[in-house]
Amino acid sequence: MFYAETLDNQLRFGDVVKGFVLATSAIEKPIMFRHEQHNYKVDINLPNLCVILSPCCTISQKTKNDGIIAISPLISIRVNFFDNPYFKEDIMHINRTMEPEQTVAPDIWAQFSPEEQEKRKAEGISYALSELFVYQEHGYFPEYPLTNAKHESFQTRFFMIDFRNNFKVSCEVLKGGKEILSEAKLLQLSVDARNELRDKIADFYGRMPNEDKVLLVE
Repeated sequence: MFYAETLDNQLRFGDVVKGFVLATSAIEKPIMFRHEQHNYKVDINLPNLCVILSPCCTISQKTKNDGIIAISPLISIRVNFFDNPYFKEDIMHINRTMEPEQTVAPDIWAQFSPEEQEKRKAEGISYALSELFVYQEHGYFPEYPLTNAKHESFQTRFFMIDFRNNFKVSCEVLKGGKEILSEAKLLQLSVDARNELRDKIADFYGRMPNEDKVLLVE
């Protein structure tokens, strides 16, 4: 079960919510001197649905807090996911670790050199698409079309979040443990699904570059 049957009267990590405004800044290059002319823009949008990425304890009604939460919009999945038979069998496999051969379509795996294949096998079980987490279809989600390279179309209600697409939102209602607006919370993850999300986002942010591994091992 991906979603909980009943909702808590508080925001939790992984919850699907609506009504939050997100802002994104875009710049040509870092602004080093404020007195110089700058080219930048700020996009404001109100996505249909978002996911709470703050840990439950930081936004609990039982504790004092500043009303700041991390949030990520739900976005459409990609049609090329279904080029991989393992994902086509169950798109939710993307949320879990898998064998190296399952992370890509067979034709792509066949293009890897024997050395590359052995390298990937040696790395063992891991996540594919490490920055993404797929949300199970639900009646709250709008249906939308996907069209593959063969011009075959089908409808889906699967959505996903991208851990890189993360926003800070300050919400007055959440300050000081006040009651949340219950109508803003639509779905709550089951304990197992929330743990899957926690494990994958922790792996994404906890990945260590090889140059650090060498120094730490020494």
